[in-house]
Amino acid sequence: MRRLIVEADGGSRGNPGPAAYGALVRNADTGEVLREIAEYLGTATNNVAEYRGLIAGLRAAREVDPDAKVEVRMDSRLVVEQVTGRWKVNNPGLRPLVAEAREIYPVPDQVTFTWVPREANREADRLVNQALDEAAAAVAERPATPAQAPAAEVTPAQAPAVVDEAEVEPAPAVGWGRATDSPTTLVLLRHGETALSAQKRFSGSGSDPELSERGRWQAEQVAARLGRRGAVQVIVSSPLRRCLQTAAICQRLLPGVEVEVEPGFREADFGAWDGYTFAEVQQRWPRELKAWLASSAVAPPGGESFAAVSRRVQAARDAVLSRHAGKTVLVVSHVTPIKTLIRLALEAPTKALYRMELDPAGLSVIQWYPDGNASVRVFNDTAHLWPG
Repeated sequence: MRRLIVEADGGSRGNPGPAAYGALVRNADTGEVLREIAEYLGTATNNVAEYRGLIAGLRAAREVDPDAKVEVRMDSRLVVEQVTGRWKVNNPGLRPLVAEAREIYPVPDQVTFTWVPREANREADRLVNQALDEAAAAVAERPATPAQAPAAEVTPAQAPAVVDEAEVEPAPAVGWGRATDSPTTLVLLRHGETALSAQKRFSGSGSDPELSERGRWQAEQVAARLGRRGAVQVIVSSPLRRCLQTAAICQRLLPGVEVEVEPGFREADFGAWDGYTFAEVQQRWPRELKAWLASSAVAPPGGESFAAVSRRVQAARDAVLSRHAGKTVLVVSHVTPIKTLIRLALEAPTKALYRMELDPAGLSVIQWYPDGNASVRVFNDTAHLWPG
């Protein structure tokens, strides 16, 4: 069996402050570096950045060889002891990250964890500082505008090798702009029915059906309800046709409200499964379906994993919150992105996606506060579709 080594790290210049992670995958027998990853996270704590590095490293190792034995080496004793279950996770903000890391490799004993001293983790630390330096340089080059507050000064990395999570406040997801007294309200609308959704067939970003006659009627009903409330200030839509059609119907009854397109809110790509029912997929791809249900890091054949969807949906959410802080935004999207937004707001594990049901033209509402906290106010409300 092939053996891989994951070296991962994360750091915050401020704690919380500008944060990034770095991770690499090595061939355990030759030492050859097979994959390197570094990413700037925005504002986060050391602990969050370290967990993000772990998650990225595990995902990269699985992409290299999903059957390999993996040894993870980190200089954070906190992460190593928590993810192995030897230490309790007291910080509620870290629990979803622990669950996400464990979900990547659900098979027992396939992954082991080793604490190493900081000097033995130099390459991962180098990637962290590289991402932080590149982000700082980009901020320095960006011209300031009257509407944009100056960026906080970035100072050399201050992250200690081990941070006691009890001393660290739970980190906001990512800073999305100047604080306001009121939350940003995302009104999440699943598009109206299509021929594929009516038959409960997989319909991802690889398929682009139009709304059915019933789907257009559903969109008109929800648009009328939103028009009566009059709270929506902007519409943000997935680029897929069924969402754009739903958004256009809503816009007609919300005069003066503009429609923006956000690619990050498109549906997951179900690859070869597009157009098939769950039963048909179970019959044709039993092993692939079982693996997909067991881990968010596994993608359908030729498709996209839920872990990848989560990353782009989170980035799209942060962009919308930044552009429209304090406003009420109608987000016209699909089952997986909407469930993902609900899951992120609740800080629930990925398996929570399988515990939610969303109807065509169903409404859900989340309020996001400037400190990163969220409140789910409504879930799958379809009262506008009821008779009478």
